[in-house]
Amino acid sequence: MAATIHIAAALLLNEQGQTLLVRKRNTRAFMQPGGKIESGEQPAQALVRELEEELGIAVDPAEARFLGTYTAVAANEPGHEVHCELFQVRIKAQVSPAAEIEEALWVDATTVAKLELAPLTRDQILPLHYL
Repeated sequence: MAATIHIAAALLLNEQGQTLLVRKRNTRAFMQPGGKIESGEQPAQALVRELEEELGIAVDPAEARFLGTYTAVAANEPGHEVHCELFQVRIKAQVSPAAEIEEALWVDATTVAKLELAPLTRDQILPLHYL
């Protein structure tokens, strides 16, 4: 049985309806911004913390709309799966990649097809937005 990584992630949308995908340093797959939920932390609180740390944006947890819980094979940790608490967040702020984030891209249904995507992003999250 695979070890589980419990994360909070954002389907982060801009005013044009594009979604933000990030790529961590020394990896190839793009995925939703977010990260691990720490012990005793609520998923929405973890999301707000991670978005601040990774992208320099402040999000009000009340503005994060819960979309559901999703599970997939982890993109960067062999033998693990991610258990994701997913939130939709709309922002107008500029993002500034920080911490372990190497690259952040705003994508739409056309441009995302050219990227290598994490299984969770490709198979479960993006279809919610683009279908």
